[in-house]
Amino acid sequence: MRDIGVHALALRNSLVAVAVCHRAEPPERTMARERKARAIGFNHVALEVDDIEEALAFYGRLFKFELRGKSANSAFIDLGDQFLALQKGRTQPADEGRHFGLVVDDKEAVRAALADAGIQPLPGPFLDFLDPWGNRIEIVGYDNIQFTKAENILRGMGLAHLSKNAKAIKELTDKGMAPN
Repeated sequence: MRDIGVHALALRNSLVAVAVCHRAEPPERTMARERKARAIGFNHVALEVDDIEEALAFYGRLFKFELRGKSANSAFIDLGDQFLALQKGRTQPADEGRHFGLVVDDKEAVRAALADAGIQPLPGPFLDFLDPWGNRIEIVGYDNIQFTKAENILRGMGLAHLSKNAKAIKELTDKGMAPN
């Protein structure tokens, strides 16, 4: 019994010490200490695959792309001011819910390419599929989302003709980010 009392006293003293350390501070001191960087986008997404050449051949059946660089263990698919990195070394099982949305200029062309390649889209309201290594990709049409490439990037990619639909423009306008 005596041990329990000693442990209880030590626990109480620890909690008091924690409470003293975590006292509320004036907001101006807290805000100065909580200065955080703002996340503003993605430079790249990395996918793990078993074989770089096979991965390039697979994705080449679905998408038109240029390589930014390549080695024995990785390849970098250029997306203008971003890139998709393919890295050798997939070891985990197939993705279920985890995915990323790959923005394309023509979603229906991807749907047709998937069918031509014998790849069945995953069930659900979106155009999702698994690559041979279990990476889940959602195909998203550029016209239908808020994500916007700068005009100079689109021009450099030969995609200056792309535009947003009314729904995407309204979403951007509601956030004070209406396109010109």
